[in-house]
Amino acid sequence: MRLDELRALFQANYGAPPEVIASAPGRVNIIGEHTDYNGGEVLPIAIDRRTLVAVRKSGDAGKSRASSTTESRSGEFDARAPRRGGGWWDYVSGVCAKLRAENVDVPQFDAVVASDVPSGAGLSSSAALEVATSVALAALARGTDRAALPLEELALVSWRAETQFVGVNCGVMDQFASALCEPSNALHLWCDTLRAESVPMKEHVLIFDTGTARSLRGSEYNARRAECEQALALLQGQFPDLPNLAAAKEAQIEDVRLPSVLKRRALHVAQENARVGAVVSALKSTGSIPGAKLYESHESLRSQYECSTPELDWFVDQMRRSPGISGARLTGAGWGGCAIAVGSREALSAVEAEVGARYEKKFGRAPRIWLTSAAAGAKVEAVFLH
Repeated sequence: MRLDELRALFQANYGAPPEVIASAPGRVNIIGEHTDYNGGEVLPIAIDRRTLVAVRKSGDAGKSRASSTTESRSGEFDARAPRRGGGWWDYVSGVCAKLRAENVDVPQFDAVVASDVPSGAGLSSSAALEVATSVALAALARGTDRAALPLEELALVSWRAETQFVGVNCGVMDQFASALCEPSNALHLWCDTLRAESVPMKEHVLIFDTGTARSLRGSEYNARRAECEQALALLQGQFPDLPNLAAAKEAQIEDVRLPSVLKRRALHVAQENARVGAVVSALKSTGSIPGAKLYESHESLRSQYECSTPELDWFVDQMRRSPGISGARLTGAGWGGCAIAVGSREALSAVEAEVGARYEKKFGRAPRIWLTSAAAGAKVEAVFLH
């Protein structure tokens, strides 16, 4: 949706134009799956799908209102004393709660949300909503086009909204990628220290949405987190200085003789963390992603972390057989959702239509497919303050 269209929609909904419009992108993770909440490294890019949030201070002192172009229900809540209500606007009111915890004086407001980031696909639609809301409300509270907090802090505000308010026990990658990514660069993020660096990323990415909806609340995501915590506790019993699971060496995991399931989870995390470093080094030295690392990542996610699906496996197998494709793997935690393939625009365009048709014939539903490259992170799009 264009900014003028969103402004007109806001006017139609609330009888006055918005004061601030901000946006934030979805993200796709190139490599580093399930390492973020284990203190490891990740390498996401922002995609060219964004969530726009338009806001205006409300004349109603007792409530805030939020509507969305993609959701049938609108929500009302108290921005000064937010409580979970079970609706999609919990992501918005959760941001209010966490901004207020950072001493940002969030007023009651009206909001319209417009997004082309697909939900349930593993492309961080929730993080895009949280980050765009954080940027918009921080600017609204400050009364300028500059947010009351830096983007790194707004990323943390957004993460706290999802984990502590909404109740999804996710890592920090999604919100940091949505907030901090730069065009033509991947974001190399150390999730334990929150250190970040931009790494040139020129290759294109084909995002293949299998159409199998997923939800972190409804999947085995929280179970995997608990398993990783159990594995870390057992490892620290023998190696008390081990700071997190991603820092574990394979030899340490073998020495402790973990139960079979916990061993598989721990090995994936340790090996995946090493793969992130290998891909970053390759991008810095050659400018290209070593596709073998992507295929290794997918196999580990399939067999050791057990979060793949037949649809995701099928796509990755098809990409192995396609000329000119550097590599492929599932992305966005798994249990449905999306996979990616990496390569040149020409090679990816050549397989796009054919693989979509074959998928629909085999699984009986059409996938959503699009090409993207590394895009920009969150920003204030427009300010109409007087």
